[in-house]
Amino acid sequence: MISIVDYGMGNLRSVHKGFEKLSFSACVIERPEEIRCADKLVLPGVGAFADAMDGLRARQMIDPIHDFISSGRPFFGICLGMQLLFDKGYEDGEFDGLGVLPGRVIRFAANAGYKVPHMGWNQLRIRRPAPLLDGVADESFVYFVHSYYVLPMDESITTAETDYGGSFTSIVWRDNIFATQFHPEKSQQVGLRLLRNFAEL
Repeated sequence: MISIVDYGMGNLRSVHKGFEKLSFSACVIERPEEIRCADKLVLPGVGAFADAMDGLRARQMIDPIHDFISSGRPFFGICLGMQLLFDKGYEDGEFDGLGVLPGRVIRFAANAGYKVPHMGWNQLRIRRPAPLLDGVADESFVYFVHSYYVLPMDESITTAETDYGGSFTSIVWRDNIFATQFHPEKSQQVGLRLLRNFAEL
């Protein structure tokens, strides 16, 4: 069973429907003990970094998420769910993330011709093969909605990049941890392929 974490923020129903469309069993969970019982875990998210961490903390989900990742079971972070994996977020201050991956989450610079948030379709530049990208072509288009992006300290975890006034990390992968800055559930056939790949791990 694929379990999708509800911590008060996120595109839960769209992600759930994406897996259901592919005929995979998925459920939305909201209690820490349900995380411990999950086979595969998805952490989606839309909104502010600090509010998301507050939501996880209030629901006592932080330790269970750490334990789940340490167990080696497949984990998938989506958009804000990817950003929360890192050490620090700098949205309206400095806030601690989950600290699973070393790095920071910073805002796009105000470059001429590039609006913030970065919203709409953009391309993936695949840097290395990954199980999540099986059957996905280089320069495929996916759908983004975000004002902040991750700066990993370990560049080897960057699996794909995207250009928006400069390159930023759009997919990371380390061991059992997979995460995308874009929304696969909104990315049509390419996104469904990523969801399928994760579900079949």
